[in-house]
Amino acid sequence: MTPPSPTERSPRLLQITAFVSTLDRFAMPPMLIAMAHELNVPLSDIVTAAGAYFLAYGLTQPLWGMISDRAGLVRTMRIALSLSAVCTTVAAFSSTALALGVARGLTGACFSAAIPASLIYLGDTVAAHRRQREVTNLMAGVALGTALASVGAGALAQFASWRIAFVLTGLAALALAIALRGLPQPPRVRAHGTLLAPLAAVVRSKPTRLVLALAFVEGGLLLGVLTLLPPAVEASGASATVAGAVTAVYGVVVLGCARMVGAMSHHMHTSWLIALGAVAAAGACVLAALSRSPGVVVASAGLLGVAWASMHSSLQTWATEVLPAARATVVSGFAGAMFLGSAVAALLVGGLAEANRYAEIFGWATAVAIPLGLVATVARMRWIRPEGEPGR
Repeated sequence: MTPPSPTERSPRLLQITAFVSTLDRFAMPPMLIAMAHELNVPLSDIVTAAGAYFLAYGLTQPLWGMISDRAGLVRTMRIALSLSAVCTTVAAFSSTALALGVARGLTGACFSAAIPASLIYLGDTVAAHRRQREVTNLMAGVALGTALASVGAGALAQFASWRIAFVLTGLAALALAIALRGLPQPPRVRAHGTLLAPLAAVVRSKPTRLVLALAFVEGGLLLGVLTLLPPAVEASGASATVAGAVTAVYGVVVLGCARMVGAMSHHMHTSWLIALGAVAAAGACVLAALSRSPGVVVASAGLLGVAWASMHSSLQTWATEVLPAARATVVSGFAGAMFLGSAVAALLVGGLAEANRYAEIFGWATAVAIPLGLVATVARMRWIRPEGEPGR
């Protein structure tokens, strides 16, 4: 049998990159309560530590985007993953909430290069009319990472130790950094006079600013709700394993919907995919506000999966198209805004989560989902694609 060519291996390596990054990111939510118990600190302290990961993940995105334009995408991913392996292993040996928060923050800063660089790679190598499908295929790696992290980390927290999860993701990141030597480096398609030139182009572009603002709100909504589903289920009396398994449904649904959304993108305008995802997100928040029983949260997590596969992938694809001349900076800024929104949401609701006021948290999330869906749908419908970026 003829081995796959470098071109054929590229999508597979990018999917694995998304998988490992997501595995580390979603390992923490099912273990929040176990961490609080072992470190003997309030749950709000551990929620803040999780927020540090998302904050650093978000703030460093534009930096990695600018670095990738200078150093190259593949080299940037390999450096970032090597650093991630070190930082997440250090987090496994943390003895205080502060040390955990610092180590997880550094881990988030390093892992933040992985998925955006993969998206930039697709933007540089895949034609616009095929890009939505390839982006949703990339989401398969995200879905598998989410499902495995939710089930595996919850089980480790209950039957062994939450620390093992971070050691495993560190080893996976190191192995991937080595494997990425086989990923072909795409040609340099952007040349900027100064390091800050693409950032200035982003600031001047009104459509780009809107896309980044939508990413900020979406991050607070989708990632914020998903992060709090496991402790919400545990607060109702379920075990960490059950809570992790319930939210793993999210990953399974994303995996199932990814290809379907990719196929739909050839026949349906992107704005309607955004609308579909927004309705699913609102429904998920309503269900979680009404009940945190495992059965109800299964449905809520499933709807969040639909929202991620439909609305998020559409907004993410939009980010690769809205300003081609500064694609690396825009895509990195998109991910940065999304995780910054998630970090802000974690800080805002940490106290409510400590008081088990989850109905209130998810009620506010519902109120955010509706205007987000309306604005994003209308804006994408009215947007005119730049010349040279043909497609829907």
